Amino acid sequence: MQKISLTALARQHLDIARGASSGRSARTLYGGHEHVLRQTLIALRAGSDLSEHENPGESTLQVIQGRVTLVAGEVRWNGSPGDLLFLPDARHAVETEEDSVVLLTVAKLDVPPRA
Repeated sequence: MQKISLTALARQHLDIARGASSGRSARTLYGGHEHVLRQTLIALRAGSDLSEHENPGESTLQVIQGRVTLVAGEVRWNGSPGDLLFLPDARHAVETEEDSVVLLTVAKLDVPPRA
């Protein structure tokens, strides 16, 4: 059994994101390429967005800190701390207006079989 403090990791990765040229920092907390489930903490400096990308599988985005906007085409959903956004099965982007941290949970559809 393991325990991770999302609060401490959020603080740490937000500090990294503030100093990074990309304005982002991320760490996979659970899973990986060989697992169906993957959880990744993503910190975004204010104004640093995740550009439009495909959805790799069933996904949610939990807002831990700050405020984010999930954009899919013409549709926009706002997220605040404690909100859980269900990612659409379509291209989408994440925008920020303030320093933010989210927990991305993905159940990947194309996982290679285990040996």
